[in-house]
Amino acid sequence: MKNYPVYSIQRFGCNAVNNDFYINTFENHLVNHSFVEEPHRHNSYVLALFTNGKGTHDIDFNTFQIQPGSMFFMQPGQIHHWDLSDDIDGFVVFYSQEMYNLYFRQKTIDAYPFYHSLGNYPEIILDVKEIKNFESYFYNMLEEYQENKMMKQDKIINILDSIHIEITRKYNESHTVETHSYNAKIRDFKVLLEKWFLKEKTPSFYASKLHITLKHLNRICNEILKKTTTQVITDRIILEAKRMLMDKKITVNEIASALGFDDYSYFVRIFKKHAGMTPTVFRASKKVVKKCF
Repeated sequence: MKNYPVYSIQRFGCNAVNNDFYINTFENHLVNHSFVEEPHRHNSYVLALFTNGKGTHDIDFNTFQIQPGSMFFMQPGQIHHWDLSDDIDGFVVFYSQEMYNLYFRQKTIDAYPFYHSLGNYPEIILDVKEIKNFESYFYNMLEEYQENKMMKQDKIINILDSIHIEITRKYNESHTVETHSYNAKIRDFKVLLEKWFLKEKTPSFYASKLHITLKHLNRICNEILKKTTTQVITDRIILEAKRMLMDKKITVNEIASALGFDDYSYFVRIFKKHAGMTPTVFRASKKVVKKCF
C-alpha cells in the first residue's frame, strides 16, 4: 500500500561513497533539492546542524524550534518536515547503517544512546563554542566528500564517528542514560516491535520472544521508558497511524485494516484516546509545509 514518500540517499543525486553517504550545506541542499514539499521519511540516518536562521522541525508529529545551534539526529523511517527561514544555513548529512556497521564491526550505530532507545530525544542545542567545534567536523567531512583523495571513505566514517562521540557527550549532559543490562533488552524489544507490531499487539507475545516474564518486561519498560509495555506498543501503533494519515489517498478504514484492526470503530476509539482527536480530525489538521528536504 502506497503512503508517504521514502527517500533513499541516491535520490539526492550524490556522487556518494558507495551511495551510502551524502553531505551538503543547507544553503546548497535546498537549492538543489527543493522538489520535496510534503512530509516524508528517509531509509537512512539523518544528521542536521543549523548555524544560521530559524524555523520549525516536525519529527514524528513533535514540533521543535530551530535556532543557531540546533542539531537533530533521526533514525530511518521517522517522518519529518521543515519550515525554514530564507537565511537558513548549516549542514545536512545522510548515511546508511550498513556503511557504518560494516566499517567498525565491533560496535554498531545503535550503540549510541541517542539512537538506541525507543524513547530517544532527537535534538540537542549547542552553545557558541560547541557550534564552532562541530562546524569544524562538518566542514572537514564536506571537504573530504567533495574531493577524491586516498582513503576517502575511511576518513569520512571516522569523522562521522567523532561527531557521534561528541553528540553522546553533549546528549548525556541532559539525558540520563542507564548502563545496566536493561538497555540490551530494550533494544531487542524495539527490533521485535518494528517487526511484529502490525500483527502482534499483546505484551505477552514480546515477553515470550525475549524469553522473559511479562512482569519483568513491564519492569524494564517502566525503568527505562517510564511506560508500561502496553503503552509502548500502543504508542508505536498510533505513530504509524499518524504517518499513514498523511497520505490522503488512503481511507481511515484502510489504515485501520493495515494496522491489524478488524473493528474500525475500535481503532477510532483507541486513536482518539491517545491522540486527543479522531483520525479524520487529525488528518484535516495537517497542512502542507513550505520547505523541507
